[in-house]
Amino acid sequence: MKISVILMLLICSLSSISTGFAQSNNPLEVAFGDPFIVYDETSDRYYMYGTGGVENGFMAYASDDLKNWESQGTVYTAKQDKSWGTKDFWAPEVYKRNGKFYMFYSAHWKENPTNELENYRIGIAVSDSPTGPFIDVTGAPLFDPGYPVIDGNVYFGEDGKLYLYYSRCCYKNPVQSEIADWAKQQGLFQEIEESWIYGVELAADFSKIVGEPKLLLRPPVSMKDKQSEWESRSVTSREVNRRWTEGSYLFKKNDVYYMMYSANHFGGENYAVGYATSKHPLGPFEKSASNPILQKNIHQGGVVSGTGHNSILKDRDGKLWCVYHARTKETGNERLVFLDALEILPNGQLVVHGPTVKP
Repeated sequence: MKISVILMLLICSLSSISTGFAQSNNPLEVAFGDPFIVYDETSDRYYMYGTGGVENGFMAYASDDLKNWESQGTVYTAKQDKSWGTKDFWAPEVYKRNGKFYMFYSAHWKENPTNELENYRIGIAVSDSPTGPFIDVTGAPLFDPGYPVIDGNVYFGEDGKLYLYYSRCCYKNPVQSEIADWAKQQGLFQEIEESWIYGVELAADFSKIVGEPKLLLRPPVSMKDKQSEWESRSVTSREVNRRWTEGSYLFKKNDVYYMMYSANHFGGENYAVGYATSKHPLGPFEKSASNPILQKNIHQGGVVSGTGHNSILKDRDGKLWCVYHARTKETGNERLVFLDALEILPNGQLVVHGPTVKP
C-alpha cells in the first residue's frame, strides 16, 4: 500500500514537472468582464481592472500572488468635472508611463445630437497611483471617428512609437457577405452587422491619434474561409444578427506581432478567442489556422462557456498568462476572471492552456 501511494505521488509530481503549469485557481472570485492586470514593480503587486462592480465607473483589485485578490474600491467615477461619459463604462486598460498610471476605457458619449443608441468612444484618465483616483485628462474622448468605438488597447513599440487598437461597433454597420446572404435566405435576419478592429499611431503624450486608422481585422466574407465557421456562430446558432471582432490585444514575440481578438456575442456561450500575426504593428495580419485557441468546453463535458475579451500578463517571474472572462454552469450568467498559461511553441503557434477550473 505504501509503495502504491509513493508511486502515485511520484507520477503526479512528474506530471506537474513535465507540463510546467500550476494547478488552476479558476474562476477567480472577481466578477469582472474584460479583465486587465498590470504588474507594478514599485509596489511589487498586481492590479486588476475590468467591467463591472460599480455603476458608471471602475473598481480595482490588488494581489501579491495572482490567487488572492483584495478589493481596492472605486478607482474611477463619472462623478467628476471632466467626465464625458454617461453610461456603459467598459474595458479599462491601465499603463504606467513616466511615473503615472493612464487608464484607457470606453463609455457612452454625452454629446449625442442624433440620439444614437450606441454612442461609444474611448477616453483616457490619469492617476498618480494604480488605485486611483483616475481623473479624465481632457473632459472629452480621445478622438471621434464618426462611429461608435470600444476596447482601446495600446502597444508600445520598440522604436518609441505608440499604437492604439480599437473595435468599431456593430451598430449601424451592416455588411454584405455570404453569411449575410445565407441568413436572409434562411429567413433568420434581414442584415448582419459587424464590428471591425482598427489600428492607428498614437501620440507619445496620449493627446491624439496620428494619421488615419487602418482596418486590420474583420469577420470573413466567404463561408469557405476557414475562420468563418467559428466567427459566425452567433449568427448560425440564430442568436443575434451580428458578428464581432473585438477585444484586441497586441504583443510581440520573436519579431512577430500577435494580435489576439474575440469573436461572437459577448453575452453568449460562443464567445471565443483567436489570433492573427504580422511583421508590422499595423499589419497586414493573417489569422491563425489553429483558431479558435480559447473557447467553451461545455460540449466536451466541461463547465466553461463565454470565454473572451482577453489581455496578456507577464508576471514578476516572466511567465505569460492569458487573462480573460468566462462563465461556468455554477455561476450562470455572471462573468468571472480566469487566468491560464499562454505559450508560444517553437513553430510560432500561440497556445492557451485553458479553460481550466479548480479541481
